[in-house]
Amino acid sequence: MAKLKPVMKRTPLLSKNKASLAPEDFGSMGEPLNQSHPFYFGFLAASGAIIALTLLRALASASQVMVLIIISLFFAMGLNPAVLFLERRGLNRSQAVASTVTCVVGFVGLFIWVAAPLIIDQVNALINNAPQMISDLKSNKTINELNTNYGIIDTIQNRVESSIKDGKFVIGAFGGVIGVGKAVVSGALATLTILVLTLYFLVALPTVTKDAYRLVPASRRDRVAKISDAIIFRVGAFVGGQITISFFASIFIFLLGLTLDLPYKSALALVVFVCGLIPLIGHFIGMTIVTLVALTDSPLTALIALAAYILYVQFENYVLTPRVMKRSLSIPGLVTIIAALIGTSLLGLVGGILAVPLAAAILLILDEVVYPGAEKS
Repeated sequence: MAKLKPVMKRTPLLSKNKASLAPEDFGSMGEPLNQSHPFYFGFLAASGAIIALTLLRALASASQVMVLIIISLFFAMGLNPAVLFLERRGLNRSQAVASTVTCVVGFVGLFIWVAAPLIIDQVNALINNAPQMISDLKSNKTINELNTNYGIIDTIQNRVESSIKDGKFVIGAFGGVIGVGKAVVSGALATLTILVLTLYFLVALPTVTKDAYRLVPASRRDRVAKISDAIIFRVGAFVGGQITISFFASIFIFLLGLTLDLPYKSALALVVFVCGLIPLIGHFIGMTIVTLVALTDSPLTALIALAAYILYVQFENYVLTPRVMKRSLSIPGLVTIIAALIGTSLLGLVGGILAVPLAAAILLILDEVVYPGAEKS
């Protein structure tokens, strides 16, 4: 008789899975760290300091890139009102951005194509004739006496002649031929980078702000969004308005040059346009340059040019600026001075341009957030 094999008892697969999924025993949790212990506080403070220093070193090493990003962001904010205007006329965001950027690039290209040859010729003539113009200052009796006693004009004339001798003024200013090449290449790359970043910022500005607002708690999201939108609008109004005001100033100087028959009218108009973008001290710089160039013609011409420039600055401050910037930034004069000084010392011309709208944004946050919270406490 055949023997029967014993039947092996099988463990169900489900039981094995349950056994494998059972949590392992890693022991009981210990007491939480004593947050009042000096070691705990020292460790957190040291870690925070190390992280802060690392971030500061990273930002310092990428300072040039950060400057380009900031400039592009402010250009995007300055063009955003025009984009919104086109959107209200029925265009979508992409079409409005494309139309705005095309108009701006076309205007800049047309200006360069028409004015650049004349400006280059007049700037070169100004550089080449600078020694003779400085020498002509001696025809003024007062200036000639100062030069006789202190040698001021002779010293300046010798410096200028040595700088532009043999046509090496521009090359020497940039540190040689290689320096000129680097300056041209870096300037072209910086311009292209700013143009591309501005385009991306313009297209993605609503999406970026919407995603940023989602990080804020829902109870405060609406207020944060309104304050942030107000800051963006104010910065955009300032950037666009400042460019418009500087353009009118350059037109005025060009017409003044035609009226008084000043030399280098186009170059002076371009200089005043750049100076007009600098808050607080820009027109003082432009006024000095225009007066000195007019002084080479005659003291009377210089006096007329100075008086006309002063009258235009008053017209700009009290008539033109309030009309261009309908919603004024309304910041105190002392804050404007401090912001311009700090911005210029940190980032030069770019910092001086960006300091005033940033100060206006900070004041808005103080008025809407900090001061009400302090009153309730």
